[in-house]
Amino acid sequence: MLQPYLIAGRVEAGCDEAGRGCLAGPVTAAAVILPPDFACDLLNDSKQLTERQRERLRPIIEGEAVAWAVAWATPAEIDRINILAASILAMHRAIDQLAVRPEALLIDGNRFTSYHDIPHTTIVGGDAKMMSIAAASVLAKTHRDELMRQLAQQYPQYGWERNKGYPTREHRAAIAKHGVTPLHRTTFQLLEQPTLF
Repeated sequence: MLQPYLIAGRVEAGCDEAGRGCLAGPVTAAAVILPPDFACDLLNDSKQLTERQRERLRPIIEGEAVAWAVAWATPAEIDRINILAASILAMHRAIDQLAVRPEALLIDGNRFTSYHDIPHTTIVGGDAKMMSIAAASVLAKTHRDELMRQLAQQYPQYGWERNKGYPTREHRAAIAKHGVTPLHRTTFQLLEQPTLF
C-alpha cells in the first residue's frame, strides 16, 4: 500500500530516475508533488506495471499533480561524472524545474546529494512505498521510453524502440556489428564478455 506522504501537511516532492542500467541514451529523472488527496488505485512502482499501464498513468499524474518536471543527464555527462552522479544531477535538474518549491524531497534509493537547503530523505524501494516517488518513477520511465522510441528512428539498427537502450542480447549484437553511436555510454561494458568455459 503506497503512503501518501512521509509527514502530513508538508509539501513533499518525490524523485526517481529511469535508465541507469542502459548502454545508450540519457538517464532520466522526474520530480512530482502530488495533492494531499491524490488517489489512484493503478499507481505503483513503474517496474511492477506494464507499459500500457504506465502510459495510462502518465496523463493522470501530469494532470493532477501540484507540480511535476522531467530532466535528463546525457550519455557524455554519464561518461564524465559516472552514472550515480549523473542520476543525481538529473534529479536536481528536475527539482529546478518544479513550478512549486517543495518543503522536502523524498528520494528513491540510498544515495543523494543535498539540493540547496531543502531537506531530503532517501528511501530504499521508495517507488513501492511512497505515492510521489511512484508517480515520479512512472514519469521518468514513460518520458525516457518515448525519447528512446524517437532516437530509434535515427539509429534503427539497435532496436531501441524495443530494448530502450538496455543491455539486451539484441542491443549488444547490434553494437558488435555496427559499432557505437554518440548516444552510447562508452564507460559501460557495451559488449558481451567472452565466457571462459
